[in-house]
Parts: sequence; C-alpha cells; structure tokens
Amino acid sequence: MIKVYHGYGHTHNLVVYGHVFKNKPVIRKKYTNNVLLNIIHLLRLFFVKPFPHVALRLQWEGTTQYTTSERDGFFKFEWESHKELTKGWHPVTVEQLGTNGQVLASSQGQVYIPYSTQFILVSDIDDTVMVSHSATVFRRLRELLIKNPRTRRQFQDLSDYYQRLALARTHADMPNPFFYVSSSEWNLYEYLREFFNYNRLPRGIFLLSQVKRLFQLLLTGKTKHEGKLMRIARILHVFPNQQFILLGDNTQRDPMIYTTIAQKFPGRIFAIYIRCVRPERRAMAASLLAAVEPLGIHTCLFEHTAEARQHSQKIGLIN
Repeated sequence: MIKVYHGYGHTHNLVVYGHVFKNKPVIRKKYTNNVLLNIIHLLRLFFVKPFPHVALRLQWEGTTQYTTSERDGFFKFEWESHKELTKGWHPVTVEQLGTNGQVLASSQGQVYIPYSTQFILVSDIDDTVMVSHSATVFRRLRELLIKNPRTRRQFQDLSDYYQRLALARTHADMPNPFFYVSSSEWNLYEYLREFFNYNRLPRGIFLLSQVKRLFQLLLTGKTKHEGKLMRIARILHVFPNQQFILLGDNTQRDPMIYTTIAQKFPGRIFAIYIRCVRPERRAMAASLLAAVEPLGIHTCLFEHTAEARQHSQKIGLIN
C-alpha cells in the first residue's frame, strides 16, 4: 500500500511525501460515540508495517522521478517542473516497481501550488487548533482513544478565525495557504484530515512526524525540537517572497521554535501567535516573544481565540 500525502511547491521546487506499508492503513468511513469502537479504530492506525527499500517512481505531467522508501517506509520526491504551473491542486501518481520494472502498486496524491499572496500561515495542531492536553501523556491518549475526529473539540471560534486569516489581505479566489506542522504522527493523517474537514477549517498541507508502531503509542505527539524547526525552515526556503504568520501554543516548544525561526530568517516573519494553555509557562512565552518584537514582528500571547482575532484586526491583518 502506497500512501501519498499532499505535496506543495512552485514550478521550480516541488516536493511530495508518502509511506509504503505492507498492510493497508485503515480509512474510517463511519463514526460513532461507542468508546470501544473508537479505541479499536485508533489502535488500528498504529498497527502499521512499514515497507523499507521499495523502488518507487513518480509520474507528474510528463516528468518521471525515482526514489526508494526508507527504513520506516517513508519516501520523498523533490523535482522541478518543465513548464510553468497554474495555481491550485495538481494530481500526482506514485508507483511501486518490481525488480523488472513492472508496476506492482499505484497511488495518487495531490500537490498544491499556492497563489502569490502576501502571507503563508504555519499552524500547530494539538492545543492550538484541537483540544489535546498534549502536556499530559495520559490525558492526550484519553482524547485520542475514546473520541473520534468528529467528536474531538476545536477551540471556540477557531474555524472562523482561521478562515479570516486565509483571506487576510487577499480574496476568496486567492486564499493564503495553510501549512499544519505538528508533532502528531503520520499515522493520524486521515484522522486529522477528517477533523479539519468536519470542522470546516481551511484546507492545507499537513507536515507530521515519523510513523510510530503500536508499542510506541505512549510516545505519541512527542518529537524533537529540531524536526519541527527544520520542516518550517524548508517552507521558508521554498517560498522566499512571502511573509509568514506562525500560530502555536505553549504546551511544548512552539514559543522557542517560532522565535528561533524569527531570528534565523530576519524580515520573513510578520506575526507570531501563541495560545496560552499552560499558565505556569506564560512568563517564559512572553519573554521569548518580547525578545523578537524589536525585529518588527507582531506578537500575541492569548488565551481565547477572540483575543487573537482582535489583535489581528488591530494590526490590519483581517477585518
């Protein structure tokens, strides 16, 4: 089974990610409040068997690229288009090749070419968009296990605020792109997509963390500081002409990651928003944000979404 995630880029720099599994990942079609069924479905997402060292071929509008899946089944294609690309979503095909070059399996994905808007938005997910209790392993697991993507709770007024940000200084035909960069694992890709679709959050590109197996379930949502920083840095490199708005929370390391990014990429970060979920860490987050304000970056440490929306209105970002 080849799983192709949404890719992104522009004519001269395109990337798409995916995994090859020995078993077919579960894609849930029916949802229920039955706790036992929710637990079973969640556990099945971590019952994956990565397929390493598989020969793969990408087919894209006359372009062909080759790669091999890594030890954990992960693969990445990077390439350049031979022609100027229109904005929006483009189909891409990834094929598994046999020893004689025959196609053993095939899967389609999509690559997003953003419009030339002023802003690109990068948002965390857990405890920024979705109530997850990430700071406590067992509370996070409880949310994952007993609920499903349609019963998980987003923060109040969050969908409306993000839809407004998608139209910040642009219009409906040219929305600002969203990148959802999270410590959640690729196991939860379809789970998160369903949550975002159901809650009418802006469609975007998910950049998640390394796949975990069932025996690693207690480590869900835990990733290294450098991994998230590098994923955001790559987006900044791919889109050098846009200003970035970073949205996160203070349950883990978003304040440190975002302010480090701001210092490494001077003049590229327009605003940083941090949701204060853990009051005991408020002073630390405030200190980090204050340190980058002299760089001309708008910062907002908020508890309720309404505060962030008011700040965005005050600085002329949204109406």
